[in-house]
This record gives sequence, structure tokens and C-alpha cells, in this order.
Amino acid sequence: MDDKTASVIIEVEGDPSEHKKYLEVYHPYIKVIETYETLFNGIALQATPKRLEKMESLEFIKAIHPVTTYQTQYEPLKENAENAVIPASLNDTKYTGEGVQVAVVDTGIDYEHPDLASNYVAGFDLVDLDDDPMETIQSQGMPTLHGTHVAGIIAANGELKGVAPQADLYAYRALGPGGRGTSVQVIAALEQAVDDGADIINLSLGNTVNGPDFPTSVAVNRAVELGVAVVIANGNNGPGNWTVGSPATAKNALSVGASANPQTVPYLYETLEDKKIKLSQMAGSIPWNFTTDYQIAPLTSKDVKGKIAVTQRGKIPFYKKAKMAEDAGAIAVLISNNETGIFQGSVQNVEKPVQIPVAAISKQDGEWLEKYTTNKTVYMETQYEKTKQAIADFSSRGPVTVNWDLKPEVIAPGTNILSTVPGGYQELQGTSMAAPHVTGAMALLKEAHPDWTIEQLTGALKTTASRININQSLPFDPNVQGMGKIQPQKAIHTPTIIHNPLLSFEKVKDYKETKTIELTIENNSKQAQAYAFTIPKQQKGLSWKLPQTFTIPKGETKKVPVELSINSTLLKKGLHQGWLTLTQDDENYHLPYLFVNGTADYPKAMGFDFSLKPFSDDQFVYQLYITDPAKRVDVKLYNPETLIFDRLFLQKDDVSVGMNEGYLKESDLGKPGKYLAVITVHLENGGLESYQTVIYIQ
Repeated sequence: MDDKTASVIIEVEGDPSEHKKYLEVYHPYIKVIETYETLFNGIALQATPKRLEKMESLEFIKAIHPVTTYQTQYEPLKENAENAVIPASLNDTKYTGEGVQVAVVDTGIDYEHPDLASNYVAGFDLVDLDDDPMETIQSQGMPTLHGTHVAGIIAANGELKGVAPQADLYAYRALGPGGRGTSVQVIAALEQAVDDGADIINLSLGNTVNGPDFPTSVAVNRAVELGVAVVIANGNNGPGNWTVGSPATAKNALSVGASANPQTVPYLYETLEDKKIKLSQMAGSIPWNFTTDYQIAPLTSKDVKGKIAVTQRGKIPFYKKAKMAEDAGAIAVLISNNETGIFQGSVQNVEKPVQIPVAAISKQDGEWLEKYTTNKTVYMETQYEKTKQAIADFSSRGPVTVNWDLKPEVIAPGTNILSTVPGGYQELQGTSMAAPHVTGAMALLKEAHPDWTIEQLTGALKTTASRININQSLPFDPNVQGMGKIQPQKAIHTPTIIHNPLLSFEKVKDYKETKTIELTIENNSKQAQAYAFTIPKQQKGLSWKLPQTFTIPKGETKKVPVELSINSTLLKKGLHQGWLTLTQDDENYHLPYLFVNGTADYPKAMGFDFSLKPFSDDQFVYQLYITDPAKRVDVKLYNPETLIFDRLFLQKDDVSVGMNEGYLKESDLGKPGKYLAVITVHLENGGLESYQTVIYIQ
């Protein structure tokens, strides 16, 4: 593509094909690359920026959404894993995904990689608007590798094997340099994949807006309605509740959280005080693998040579602190938090990497070390413990706001995943790595049952998932794991398919409500099957009405009512969740359920962002997602260092539940700089809810 041209995809009112004809006649220097009308109405254009500016006056251009940033959902490794996870280990079947068309909407893929070349068929670049979906290379900006890693998990077929090594790979580059892209690029990529005949689409990307009706979520729902399964990473913003982001919030999406494989992880131990300090290795750190004890000393002390230096998180970047410790001769460095809890940090630097281990510790542990090491010499030894299979801390939790859907639906391996990257192989972790395991498993199911509908394919995978327990008797909550960890072999041969096993009774608003969900159960066996619900343990404020036993003839599907009566006055406000058990012979199906009583600690506003309106040099467009009825929203700006109030940036009175958009003139923005924005929602019930985010005014 000519360096002087720019590419853009815009939404339009009316028929995109008619607009294409108009542009070809009246704007011949603007090239219409593609029209979109399956999932949204849009056109892809290419021209010089000056010529594109003239488009602003055209009436058929829809009010343009701001550039919502989507990012890949992966984390650099922070722990020293004992063993990497090989994607092929999930495939316990005889199937390979042969003949199944899988679309990877991502950063593109390195289709010349020897493990991907034989499976790669075709694709499209929605960033540069051409048919070359190669990963971003150094000369184009910040290089990417994410899509190649995702593709390898699904269908690598060389030295490394993916879950479905003979699936047909199609690549759609929706995220450009640095793994960033816009809503419209993602939607256009989805549409291209649907039009190209995809059986399954993998989306290992997302944003932080927890709402079911964000434009990308709507497009995902439409794609599924057209017969294409869409598997989406749940996000890496855990471990808090309500952290799932769009498009994993889409009702029809198969949203995937990440399990953590057993690992050998280090911790520090002081014998006399019987004190254990948990370490979280920073991204870019070399492994912490000491076998003897070392003296602990503050980084500010005169002599840290051969010692483990301790410092506190502050204004100095982690990399700089680590380099100071390394230059002073420290053997390792600990950085304690300056607020409650532990944190994830990075000391990555390609040119001058830190050559000593760097780990984060909690504020409490940092304060203990500071107090205990004052005026005394303290040695601590590194010990190691083997973790159990669990849910990764970073894996985003549900449920979804507004419609209260239960997400994620399933869990798959998401830590220490070895896969392809440009030029070789690498371990990465994140829900980005979990989702393609599920996409690969879906390809196996599709090959085994080519006549099954999407509902049957996804239903089988969910029905047969294995619930993950914290200990022998206590499972992780439904909003953490959904149905549990997928089991492809069991899914292929399941005698029962529950089409909608995740039960959301939504929000309870009155003092007493009765809610009914019709469970769709399919007998996939060759004989009649009897089912029974285990009577739930009695719980104050809840009353269940369940059919105790029922029979479904072979090959038939039955709708079974599950009724829950809730007395809200006998229950605490907030999120309530649990499990129902459906039995068939010796098989137990654990069905997660949830409801919100009155209100909960979900975010009432999120996703505040603004950017220059396309084709304009003086008008900005902003967006804000609201989850509860509100009268007004204020956005106030503060100095991020001193927290002194600077100015009222925005006040909007006519707000509604869902996405709120509007325009600002350049003159409204005020003085450029970095600000702490405090967004305050004035709720209709009289309450106030606020959240903070950092914004940059250019």
C-alpha cells in the first residue's frame, strides 16, 4: 500500500452498495475496497487523508463510534512453570479437525511458519485493507506475534501439534501494530469470516466494557444466528467479579476463562518467625530459582551486593528500580506494593534486559520485611510449592451487567501454553490462549458430527465440562468457571446435550418474585433415558420447584421447567450463585445458576473514552457505558500527581442504560496533558457511583 494513503472502515446509513456506486462516480480518487452488509452496514475506503476529510459532509455516513481499542488477551509469564502445556495434549480423540474451516480474527498470522504453512488457506487484512494478513513486522510499527500463537494452539501441524492439526486456517488481521484495533475493524473481520464460509471463529481479544449490547457483541450474536460458532476469550482483568469485557459478553458467544495448570512456584521463608512471603515474578524477569538462603537488605542501604534488595513501588519505573539493584550488585530484587494486595508488574526491556530475578510482593509483606530487618541481619531461603489445578487469577469473572448472563461458559488451559510465534515457539498465558483450545475442540466436534447445529456442538462441550474444585468439597463459583474445564472426548460421545445449562435468573427487583427457565435437554443416545434433579439444600429466601424425575425418548428433545421463587427481604443484596445437580444413571451434571438481589457491586459506568472523529480535525466523539438508570453523568479532571481538581470536562443529562455517545469540539477539551478523570453517575434512585480512569488530551 502507498505510504501516502490511509485506510478506514466506516458505518453508513442505507445500502452500502449504492454508496459505493456514488463514491465511484463523484469521488473517484477514493477507492472502495469492500462493502459490508451481513453483520453491519459499512464500507472500507482507501485514499489520501486529505481526500478522506471530504467524506465528513456526506449525509449517508452514520454517527461514527469513537475508536474503541481492542487488545489481545494475553499476559507475559510471571511464574517459572515446571512444564509447558502442549496444545495437542487436550485432544484425547481420534479426530483432527479435518475439513473444518476455522477463522482467526487477531493480529494476523505468520502463515510462512513451518508448522502453519500447510494449514493456512487464505485471509484478509482489515488494517491495511489487502489480502495479506501477515503479522505486523518491525518496519510497520510494534511487531506482533499473538495471532500466530493463537493459530498454533488451534491447528499447528509440524514439530508442534495444535488441538485440531488438520483444520483449515483462515486469518483476518483486525489488530495492527502492538495488537490494537477498533470495533469496526473487528466487526468487519467477523463479517469477512462469515462471508468466507467459516465454521468457527476465534476471537482472542476484547475491551473492558462489561455490557451485552456493545457493537461487537451485537455482531457476534448475529454471526451465531447465521450459523457460525464464535469462541471468545473472557478477558484478563480478574480476579474480581464483573470483569468480563466485550465481545465475550455477547449472549450467543462461547466465552472462555483460563485454568492454571499445576506449577512449581517459589516463595521466601524465614524459619524463626515461620514467615512465608508469596512472590509474583514480573514480566521480563529471569526465573527465580535459588537453592540457598540470602540476606535481605533495603535497596537504599549502602551495601546490597550478593543480597536480595527490597524496595517499594513508587514513581520510579520497575525496570529502573531493578537496574539500580542489579548495578549495585544485588542478586535479586523485591518490589513491595504501595496499596493492599499483590500486583502485576513488568521489567521488560529488549535492548538491556535485567539479568537478576525481579518479583512483586504485597504491601503487608513489604512492611513486615522493613520492620523485621531493621537493625538486624536477616537471611531468607527460597522454597517451592506445587500448585493444584485452579482458575488463573487473571481470568476475568462474570457475570455480564444489564442482562446478568453467566460468563464464562467454560474453562480451558491458559497458563504456560507453548505455541508458534514468528521465527519459532514461545510460552504465553492468558484467556487468549484458553479460547483457541476451545476453538480446536469445537473443530474436533464438528468433524465428528458434521450435521450437528451450533446449539448441539456448544451444548455438548458445555454439558460434559468438568467442574473444578478449590478443595475436595468446594467448587469455584459459577461466575469464575461456568460449566468447568472442557473434555473433547466426552463431548463427542455424550448421551445427553443440555443446550442451555448455565442458568441466569437475572435481577430480582420486587420483594418476592418467581422466575422460570426452560431447560432444553436432548437425549442423544439410542434408548430412552431417565433423569432426576437432586433436591437442593434448603436455603432461607429460596424455594425451588423442580421435576424430580422425567424420561426423554431416544433422539428426542424436551423442555424442562426450572422454577425459583425468591423472597428478596430474606436475602442480602448482591450476587447470589450456586449449583443444581441433574442425574442420569451414574452421570451428574452440575448446572450453575445465579441471580442479583436488588443491586450488586457491579460497575455502574465504564468505558469512558474519546477520540478525534474520523474525517474531522476539530471534533471529538466520546462514549460511556451505563448499566443502571441514571439522571446525569459528570466527568471531572484532576491532576494525577497532586489530585487537585482542574476542571469539569463533561456533564451529560440525557443518559440511558447502554452505550452513550456524543461530540466535543476541540475548544471544549481544554489544556492538553495527562489527567485523572473521575466519572460520577447520579443514579435515579438517588445514589452516586464513581470510577476513575486516566485520559490523555493531545
